[in-house]
Amino acid sequence: MRVQAVLVCLSLSPLAAFYLHAGEQEQKCLIEDVPGDTWVAGTFKIQQWEPGSHGFREPAPGLGMWVTVTTYGDERIHLDIRVGEHDLDAAKAQAKDKVNEVTFKLEHLTEQIEQILKEQNYQRDREEIFRMTSEDTNSNVLWWAFAQTLIFISVGIFQMKYLKDFFMAKKLV
Repeated sequence: MRVQAVLVCLSLSPLAAFYLHAGEQEQKCLIEDVPGDTWVAGTFKIQQWEPGSHGFREPAPGLGMWVTVTTYGDERIHLDIRVGEHDLDAAKAQAKDKVNEVTFKLEHLTEQIEQILKEQNYQRDREEIFRMTSEDTNSNVLWWAFAQTLIFISVGIFQMKYLKDFFMAKKLV
């Protein structure tokens, strides 16, 4: 039961960690869809490919977040992106001894609830925009179908009248 609870808690964590490979002069754009006024923090680690050992070296010191790869080898870039309120640091709270454990957990849960509410409102707004766009598109398709039907009927009537006049002029009718 405890293992399941831990797994559920870990699966609900708003944390995304991954790595990507980048070659020389290659640009990568990472897009994270987050609501406005949401705090986004990230850490990164860059490892350079070492052909002799067929592995990646540990990161070099002094690299910034704007990374330009200038070597001919491959680079592995590890990213750890956190979205939401993360200003409560457990180590600082325990070191200062200002907040007891229950209060800390309560504040953390309150922040998580606020973040979930923000995300729900953001998704609601996006769904509303999508619904309006879908309704507009549906309306445009309906009017276009109606206009096409009128055009086809008009062309049919014109062709029937023209052929009737043609056959009368040739005295075939």
